Amino acid sequence: MSLHLHWYLPTNGDSRGITGSGDDSHRIAGTAGAFRRPTLAYFKQVAQAAQSLGFEALLTPTGTWCEDAWIAAAALSQHVERLKFLVAFRPGFISPTLAAHQAGTFQRLTNGRLLINIVTGGDPVEQRRFGDHADHGQRYARTGEFLSVFRGLGARAGSGETLDFNGEHYRIEAAHLDAAPAGAPPVFFGGASPAAELVAARHADVYLAWGETPAQIAERVARVRALAQAQGRTLAFGIRLHVISRDTEAAAWAQADGLLAGLDPARVRQAQALFARTESVGQQRMTALVSGWQAGRDARALEVSPNLWAGYGLVRGGAGTALVGSHAQVADRIAEYHALGLTHFILSGQPHIEEAYWFAEGAGAVLRERGLWRPACD
Repeated sequence: MSLHLHWYLPTNGDSRGITGSGDDSHRIAGTAGAFRRPTLAYFKQVAQAAQSLGFEALLTPTGTWCEDAWIAAAALSQHVERLKFLVAFRPGFISPTLAAHQAGTFQRLTNGRLLINIVTGGDPVEQRRFGDHADHGQRYARTGEFLSVFRGLGARAGSGETLDFNGEHYRIEAAHLDAAPAGAPPVFFGGASPAAELVAARHADVYLAWGETPAQIAERVARVRALAQAQGRTLAFGIRLHVISRDTEAAAWAQADGLLAGLDPARVRQAQALFARTESVGQQRMTALVSGWQAGRDARALEVSPNLWAGYGLVRGGAGTALVGSHAQVADRIAEYHALGLTHFILSGQPHIEEAYWFAEGAGAVLRERGLWRPACD
């Protein structure tokens, strides 16, 4: 099965560094690296570059640290014709009926260009910021109920059928969507805990993992596939990674060294302390990859598997690894994950316009020549 390659929309702004900080005060005069503010004009540039290079969709992240994913994606959808939007949102904060209504409207107004990324949440401080005090187990139980209603309504849209649901977290009576259906959006779902994997097996179309080693990914794919089969279902699998693809291996690792050199050790310590409080098993696994980090060492000290670099996880929550290497090496690693059963690759790199070109014209071209990727612009 051919690859689905997606890109990332930096709705908190963009830069040439890992952190994406809006603080330009430490930039050396006469060098590139200014912070690119999160404006619609800049989002359009990223989206149009991704579309022209053949990426299938843009992931729009969720959280108070970035712009709202639904609104950003809706605004951008009118400035690209083919590109899809993988909209991330937290299911516990709105009604599943409202979410199904929003999804249906988005699908109709964009001719079916919506994908859904369910983010259950893992940082208790952020959850409480939204007024959510549910614990880890309760959040995943709530997500399962949410998806039962969300998907049930999508399947009934325009049919006149109503849906009733009486669960621990939702009580829904006679819910229905009157407007004609435009195709239910595929549901992408991630999570490394047993509770998360079970929700994925029961409700997701695509199970997503952050960029762990091939051995770790193989184990998770086998486990979640078996869980889905026990539910009488089949899933597709995907992975979220950063990429640094260059003409030579040395050039790629020099870029990683430059990114690492730009990190303030105090900021690394602050970020690691923040990640230590998380309830997310996936975040705990990302953090474990950088547990032996020492300031002053070169980038390859954090190479946790061939061409898999954990440097992003020093300061960034969520996806903390990057594929680093020559275009052929990056393509090799993607092909390796693909051989394990992964078909969806959600990629990113700083800055997101330039790195989209580096990847698509480099590793992407190699994948295309090998017959593994057919760009959506073909």
